[in-house]
Amino acid sequence: MAGLSWDKLGFKPQICFQITPQHSVQKSEMTALRGRQLCTTITSVDGSSLSVQPFPLMSQSFLPGSPGFCRQSVKLHNLVEEHNNVQVIAWVKHEGRRQVESSSLVPGDIVLLEGQKHCLPCDAVLLDGSCIVNEGMLTGESVPVTKTALPHTENTLPWKTHSVEDYRRHVLFCGTEVIQTKQMGKGPPRAVVLQTGFNTAKGDLVRSILYPKPLNFKIYRDAFRFILGLAVIAVLGLVYAIYVYTKHKQPGADTVAMALLLLTIPVPPALPAALTTGIIYAQRRLKKKKIFCISPQRINICGQINLMCFDKTGTLTEDGLDLWGTIPCQDGSFLKAHRFSSGQPLPWGPLCRAMATCHSLLVLEGKTQGDPLDLKMFEGTGWEIEEASPEHSKTGTADEGTVIRPGPASSQASVDGIVIVHQFPFSSSLQRMSVIVRELGKDSLDLCMKGAPEMVASFCTAETVPRNFVKELKFYTSQGFRVIALAQKALALGGDTDLDGLEREEVESGLTFLGLLVMENRLKAETAPVLEELTAARIRSVMVTGDNLQTAVTVAKNSGMISRSSRVILVEGSEPEESSPASIAWQLMEDSRRHPAEGKDLCISIEDKAERGRPGMEEFHFALNGKSYQVLIKYFSSLVPKVLLNGAVFARMSPGQKSSLVEEFQKLNYYVGMCGDGANDCGALKMAHAGISLSEQEASVASPFTSQIPNIQCVPEMIREGRAALVSSFAVFKYLTLYAMIQFVGTSLLYWQLQILGNYQYLIQDVCITLVVCLTMSLTHAYPKLAPYRPSGQLLSPPLLLSVALNVCFTLIVQVCGFLLVKQQPWYSKIRSHRGCPLANQTLFPGLGNGTANSTEPHHKVLSYEDVTLWPLVTVNCLIVAFVFSKGKPFRKPIYTNYIFCTLLSLQLGVALFLFFADFERIYQGMELLCTPMIWRVYVLIMLLVLFSVSLFVEDGILQNRWLWLRIKALCRFHSSSQYRVLQRELALEPSWPPVDGRCFAEPDKGEAYVNPAYQEEPEEK
Repeated sequence: MAGLSWDKLGFKPQICFQITPQHSVQKSEMTALRGRQLCTTITSVDGSSLSVQPFPLMSQSFLPGSPGFCRQSVKLHNLVEEHNNVQVIAWVKHEGRRQVESSSLVPGDIVLLEGQKHCLPCDAVLLDGSCIVNEGMLTGESVPVTKTALPHTENTLPWKTHSVEDYRRHVLFCGTEVIQTKQMGKGPPRAVVLQTGFNTAKGDLVRSILYPKPLNFKIYRDAFRFILGLAVIAVLGLVYAIYVYTKHKQPGADTVAMALLLLTIPVPPALPAALTTGIIYAQRRLKKKKIFCISPQRINICGQINLMCFDKTGTLTEDGLDLWGTIPCQDGSFLKAHRFSSGQPLPWGPLCRAMATCHSLLVLEGKTQGDPLDLKMFEGTGWEIEEASPEHSKTGTADEGTVIRPGPASSQASVDGIVIVHQFPFSSSLQRMSVIVRELGKDSLDLCMKGAPEMVASFCTAETVPRNFVKELKFYTSQGFRVIALAQKALALGGDTDLDGLEREEVESGLTFLGLLVMENRLKAETAPVLEELTAARIRSVMVTGDNLQTAVTVAKNSGMISRSSRVILVEGSEPEESSPASIAWQLMEDSRRHPAEGKDLCISIEDKAERGRPGMEEFHFALNGKSYQVLIKYFSSLVPKVLLNGAVFARMSPGQKSSLVEEFQKLNYYVGMCGDGANDCGALKMAHAGISLSEQEASVASPFTSQIPNIQCVPEMIREGRAALVSSFAVFKYLTLYAMIQFVGTSLLYWQLQILGNYQYLIQDVCITLVVCLTMSLTHAYPKLAPYRPSGQLLSPPLLLSVALNVCFTLIVQVCGFLLVKQQPWYSKIRSHRGCPLANQTLFPGLGNGTANSTEPHHKVLSYEDVTLWPLVTVNCLIVAFVFSKGKPFRKPIYTNYIFCTLLSLQLGVALFLFFADFERIYQGMELLCTPMIWRVYVLIMLLVLFSVSLFVEDGILQNRWLWLRIKALCRFHSSSQYRVLQRELALEPSWPPVDGRCFAEPDKGEAYVNPAYQEEPEEK
């Protein structure tokens, strides 16, 4: 660890972290320790104790019973294990090279990177040499990434601070694949272990899958409160049962048994599971549509989504870029554009030279690989990359590099080839990349840069940037083109200059502007129809992208996310300077202009016009970039909710800012969905209520939903199924509640005369009806059209509570009437045994005629005319509420489309009526029923028909009447308590909103009063 300070790593070793014989762990010992937690304690700089834990292997007891979840868990188990027990080469003090198992690595160990195609078992920082890795498992984009050695290893500051730029370019993350290594000295590249186990980047990914963010969905809290209410009713039933049986001086054992029986009826054990029945079937339907879910609980939340965030490239637009043309620049003026569609090769010149060299492409296994934009740009030049031999890649020295030569399809060039001797990799925070190149046969070095046009122009001398730069840039970005700028500079470096120790700030200045590369990024065919469908459903759409702001606004307008008649207000933030505080400027997008000659920061000038209309009450949207968003978050916390309320386009957003934006939307009580292609969207996908990845890479396992169809058609499908699942869950929940209360009322009435329903009577109600209904009620598919409103997400909402309460009242009235009326019939008697069917007009007296009672016979706990009256009322009532609660439109298809449910419901009704009307002695004896006159059975059937009619009318005509509830809310002046609704009402009364042609300044005394921790991922440079 020559030249490497422990202070810069951020901790001091309590023991020497070299692999020694005392620290080695034998394979047999590791097998015995499998599944346990191995912990090594280290001491940080501030003296606190830290714990480093390798991956504990998951046991079989972790796996739930679901086959699909078991398969997913097995995959996750294999994903963890494959990097936990691999052989690595470590550098051991006094011993040198040594092969050890990765599970024995601890922070501070030195590992040697030799060979190709191996996976990293830990997070490590590269000390010397360079590597090309595939971070597809973490980023979702299978693009080779170049890792360079950590600079200034002799520095005593923490290494993240003195690494100047994006420190991730020096870190090799666990789970990534090393494709190629390149040594810079005598030995192979070396790296020092930073983290192991769950503390690594991959461990964080696995931990987020195993222990996702808690779902703060109100339905589960409401369910608990609802069950508590049923428990209170159960306790009242317990007291009632004890009172009745004590009053009749029944044995204590019978009293306790019957009291406990009545206690268990109001709270059915399957009630909590009722909220998952709709989820199970929705998950299966989504799977058939090639949408996979690893967090089924979020399906219900999908039904509440009212805001969708979309990435642009690869999500709304085509994944691949097509070359449109180039606009060369010479002597500070743009030349005629070259169109690639003409079929003519790109003319040789400085612009072609920069396009052929300014990239991070490499040749692997005979194929050029790298970033899709770099690949498409390089293909447009017609040049070729010379493939290096495996020996060359292993034993390369500092002065060797990638060789680029003209290809057969290129235009005639004045050079035989160009060598890329050094790279300053692309950084999303810097929005540029640079390379140092040398022509074959020459010693002079040049620097080429490419990146965002505004950023590249700020590094160029003012006389080389055309005066109409902003106009030309806006001309293409306004049409939705992707525009990249290129520049170059001749370097005056000595022959002994160490390029690896060269800082990019030393050479990235005073460049010559070469021109623009214009690339097409077409909208996907499905984008506009899907966004139109979401708009019709009153689901707000927001674009969150890393692309140019003007391009993003144009795509938003072309896709229908922003209507053509809407005003777009540009929000531009400025960081505080020496004498001026941070500020926010508001300007109509159509009036924005940029001037590149005003220095590094290209500012916006506002042109005065005689008449400049304010948006007023017209529809308007805010558009801003990542820099402005950062200023808002840091210095204008009170403006953040107001801007987000109408924010439609967020451009140049970093991955951390995307996650922060989703979190800020959630603070406004939005149910946020996120759809991205997996590249740089993983954080936002995990943060959202429902994140759906269009990537098929391993990173998609971090997203709750993954679609194998690479377009946004999956979004309305997910919302439709979420709404159907939510409605189905509420329906099953209401049904189980009513079933319990119906049975509770009937049993309580029979308790009054010390009787209960028979075993087979309970069996038919519990198994043959309730179980079947719960399993089939949720089979109804989602309605194909999204309604312009969401289903209620509150279990304790007035319509649901009234539905349960009114149906319980209807049940109570019908059963009490049946219980009392049967006693008034002339043929009624207290029968204790089967005596045949009495006549309808026959008056019975004790000891006479059919159906008479014998006072010497023991009391029967089941047989009675009250029982035979209440059983059909209870049984058929369960079928009635099952039908009434199976609501179709607007969130589910009509009930008749659920063929299985309708068939079984009809069969159950037929069997129940057959048992009630059939005059078969054996059936009556088996079911413990008594035969009653036919006219009484007709009366019972009439009561059931009246109950069905009233229940259906109240449920569909009143409780599910949306227009009626809206009128009631208006009369009662009820307003939504959601934060974004409250803010909308406040801003509607604010005449100065939205601001136009103005500038807001931060209050000096507040400074950085609010900093979102989700955004602050990287330390500030010192």
